Amino acid sequence: MIPFADLPSLEIGPLTLQVFGFTVAVAVVMGLAMARRRFARFGLAPEVGEPMATWLLVGGFLGAHLFAVVFYFPREVARDPLLLLRVWEHISSFGGMLGGFLGAALHLRFRAPNLGPRERWAYLDVAAFVFPFSLAMGRVGCALVHDHPGRVTDFPLAVSLETESAQNLIAYAYAGAGRADALPPPSALPALGFHDLGLYEALYLFAVVLPALLWLDRKARPVGFFLCAFAVLYMPVRFGLDFLRVGDATYAGLTPAQWVALGALALVPLVWSRARRSARTEASGTVARPE
Repeated sequence: MIPFADLPSLEIGPLTLQVFGFTVAVAVVMGLAMARRRFARFGLAPEVGEPMATWLLVGGFLGAHLFAVVFYFPREVARDPLLLLRVWEHISSFGGMLGGFLGAALHLRFRAPNLGPRERWAYLDVAAFVFPFSLAMGRVGCALVHDHPGRVTDFPLAVSLETESAQNLIAYAYAGAGRADALPPPSALPALGFHDLGLYEALYLFAVVLPALLWLDRKARPVGFFLCAFAVLYMPVRFGLDFLRVGDATYAGLTPAQWVALGALALVPLVWSRARRSARTEASGTVARPE
């Protein structure tokens, strides 16, 4: 099994640098740099694309928080409605995806109204290609801080429960899910581990999703292609990983993330059809810059 790492924060003068925060910052900077290169590569206007990235980031952070507290912690919101405003508490990656997509779409609709449908799909496709790379870096942060501990197991890729810190973490996760009685006795824990869902997702993204996207990007693809490719590559695996969680909120037996994953997969044919229709109706095939 993989040894448990308990990484400390780094004190730099008055600042405290957290591992997860650092990896998120790297993910954002990397994503913006990749997006700028793709805007230039496909002749997309930076005066449209760069503000879109800002809307995407703001929408992503807001969506990550609101989705998490509304669907995963509704009782906490009922007790303390101000939790909705504390955006630094509780985040969800799927909420970030939904919020980011909505923010980008709103920018293109209201701040760049002169764009045709095909051009809007082209900008969204850049975001869809870049996002998995940023997500992978963010999941490295999740794995380093064990932000998503799953069920206890003897799986070889599990994180070992040999140390006291690891045992405290998994005990807290089970207690928080109201399943403390389902945790094996302390004497059995050192021989076991826990599914680290952030680690599993990072491994899958780096080993499968990112290489697949780079391979697919070797030749020109129609607009909307990478939106659909990301959904097909990522959603089924994320859907399956959620069954390893200790005790997330569920609706009709599925977590909120699983419902979003199913919805995203169901929308793939519609997105592909509308993107292809937009491409066919603009016979020139060029990307116009707004006036």
